[in-house]
Amino acid sequence: MCFHVTAVPADHNRNGYKMPRASVVHVTTSVRRPRNMAQVWATLAVSMGSFAAGLAKGYTSPAIASLQEEHHNQTWPGFTVTKQQASWVASLSMLGAFFGAIIGGWILRRGRRLALLVTSLPLTASWVLTVVAPTVKLIYTTSLIGGLCCSIIMMVTQVYISEISTPGIRGCLSAVLKVVGHVGMLLTYIAGAYLNWRQSAMLVAVAPLMLFISALFIPETPSYLVLNGRDEEAARSLQWLRGPHVDISYELQIIKTNVSAARATQYGLTLSRSIRNPRLYKPIAITCGLMFFQRFSGANAFTFYAVTIFRQTLGGMNPHWAAIAIGIVQLLASLLSGFLIDIVGRLPLLIASTVFMSLALAGFGSFAYYDKVRLSHLTQVEVVPTGQYDWIPLLCVLVFTTALALGISPISWLLIGELFPLEYRGLGSSLSTSFSYACAFLGVKLFVDFQEDLGLHGAFWLYSAMAVCGLCFVVCCVPETKGKQLDEMNPDYAQAR
Repeated sequence: MCFHVTAVPADHNRNGYKMPRASVVHVTTSVRRPRNMAQVWATLAVSMGSFAAGLAKGYTSPAIASLQEEHHNQTWPGFTVTKQQASWVASLSMLGAFFGAIIGGWILRRGRRLALLVTSLPLTASWVLTVVAPTVKLIYTTSLIGGLCCSIIMMVTQVYISEISTPGIRGCLSAVLKVVGHVGMLLTYIAGAYLNWRQSAMLVAVAPLMLFISALFIPETPSYLVLNGRDEEAARSLQWLRGPHVDISYELQIIKTNVSAARATQYGLTLSRSIRNPRLYKPIAITCGLMFFQRFSGANAFTFYAVTIFRQTLGGMNPHWAAIAIGIVQLLASLLSGFLIDIVGRLPLLIASTVFMSLALAGFGSFAYYDKVRLSHLTQVEVVPTGQYDWIPLLCVLVFTTALALGISPISWLLIGELFPLEYRGLGSSLSTSFSYACAFLGVKLFVDFQEDLGLHGAFWLYSAMAVCGLCFVVCCVPETKGKQLDEMNPDYAQAR
């Protein structure tokens, strides 16, 4: 608070009376609105983890194709893998992510920034070992370790951004993680068209090393520091995040009040009591429900089996370029979602996302059925048309990809950081994330079974039905969190919906 004194000269009224010389005190405030640049820099630093996870996710599809081709060089022996071995290479990363999510809550309680530093180096090492792997068994191991580290990093980065950001830009900053992840996925799609699996792994190994370096220059979150009794460090962290001239006393007091309430709530709690507490089980039900419908609505099928699916439905287009088109659309949709999440709100985007996903999946399944019937009626002398209707399945996939990237994919992860109270944030994030990766593991493995039992068309009709169920779940169970402080949202979920 600043006081500026201005002298007012003496004056005379109409009766000739001389007014005394006076001073006017102007009261101005030096309190400024929080600046967002430091939050943006911190987000970009931790987004290197999302970039590393995106590179790893996109690595699988071209790497499997490369692994199934024999490569020889003078440095490392060449070997090939069977279809069954390739499927384990893809799915073991999801199994590793499941175990990573289980222990992620324990690591999260040791510090958000420390968790990023601890997991980035093993992730780098796993990719280096992949580069020099002499047999597929070592790739199994590195895939498991890589998935474990990536799941921890993704969980920690989401919680980190939720705790450092102001409500007005929280959704936008959280969407940065998805955007950067899609950039990484697209880069490995493109690189996989020109590099073999060893060269691609060498490229991916750089990203977690960049995460380690960037995490050295960002502070721990104020909420974590206050929770662990480090108030002075929390004040310095919050001042760094909000700007050097911003008065942080009010926001810091809010954090301390919330932490005190969390400690009072947490005192004497056991796991059985925690699970029965609606402040925990209701957010778990919401986030796990969203994760279930996301994982079993075809997202994993297009991620891990894109080339195989396009080979069955596209007659003239190169399936690898179709996969790259998916990566480009995912990136553009994620860029758009970053603006829409905080403007439109979470709930409207979730509803629109599940509606368009169900329509696109139904359309894709219908085309697959029509194509199967059409080919079965062709005689031996008739020429199979190539590429005449390729735009139909490609359009369906692009609509599905856009709807997924605009709505349920980023928002389901965002809500993990938003819905849980501070005292349950580590446990709740761990349970929800582990459930998500368990669903992902099952989704990757069961797609082949669905296709064999129901046909390609039946599998996607099933996914469409799951998306419709997801729409009903969103309408009935998911609350709106747009523009709310984290402490504002927690009590609502103990009683509402």
